[in-house]
Amino acid sequence: MTVLEGYSLALPSTQQVRSEVDLAAIVETHAALLFRVTHSILRNRAEAEDAVQDTFLRVLQHRHKLAQIEDLRVWLVRIAWNLALDRKRRKTPGQFEEGFVDTLIAHELPADQLLAEQRSIEATLAAIDALPKPERAVLLLAAIDELDTPAIAAVLNKSPSAVRALLFRARTRLRQRLQKGAIR
Repeated sequence: MTVLEGYSLALPSTQQVRSEVDLAAIVETHAALLFRVTHSILRNRAEAEDAVQDTFLRVLQHRHKLAQIEDLRVWLVRIAWNLALDRKRRKTPGQFEEGFVDTLIAHELPADQLLAEQRSIEATLAAIDALPKPERAVLLLAAIDELDTPAIAAVLNKSPSAVRALLFRARTRLRQRLQKGAIR
């Protein structure tokens, strides 16, 4: 009798291995998008990365339901969006990353253009932050996260026509605020 007799080795089944491979593919395929989603809300790299990790933890918790999900991309964005909003509610504005604007600027520009670009981005972000929440949400998902109207509607649980109306109002209001700021 050998030492291993009487013991069964619990090797993962083919289904478990396939599931893990699929989860790895999901992470590889969607991580960048989810980071953009969370970073657009949180404006803090570490917080955004944590929110993305939390999103994938939710995927692991619900991995048995993955086959039933119609649009995985929208489902993941909705989870990431909600987790980022939850994190943002727990933070004060001073806790956002100071260098966020620096990540958006091309540093090859001459110093005077670099400063002007920085001020322009800061004014744009302030104007976006001043938008009503529904308009800001639609604008961020459309512009920064590059989602189309049906995907935004699914993420926010709104109709596509409501999304189009919110997006129109957000862009109009943002344009007006930025023009008003440029005149001063």
